[in-house]
Amino acid sequence: MPVLLVTEIEGQTQAGYESVLVKVGDAVRQSHGFVLHASHPTEQGWRVVEIWQSKEAATLFFSAHVAPNLPKGIRPKISFHQLHNLVRP
Repeated sequence: MPVLLVTEIEGQTQAGYESVLVKVGDAVRQSHGFVLHASHPTEQGWRVVEIWQSKEAATLFFSAHVAPNLPKGIRPKISFHQLHNLVRP
């Protein structure tokens, strides 16, 4: 069953988020298990919400592609939530 990944990134800016997305956007679109990605600013920084087919696929992608490209000093807090259902168009 798919998982919802919520990443809270305190201190992240829109420019910082976009700099990471430019580097990993193509890879995430082609990554096995990736379903969707959305993000928005928060009072503390930035939030990324993704759906993946498994926690393992999301963790592997984050470790290989996102973590090495994070701006200096940025330490995201990641939580996973097992989804009960996922409705697609």
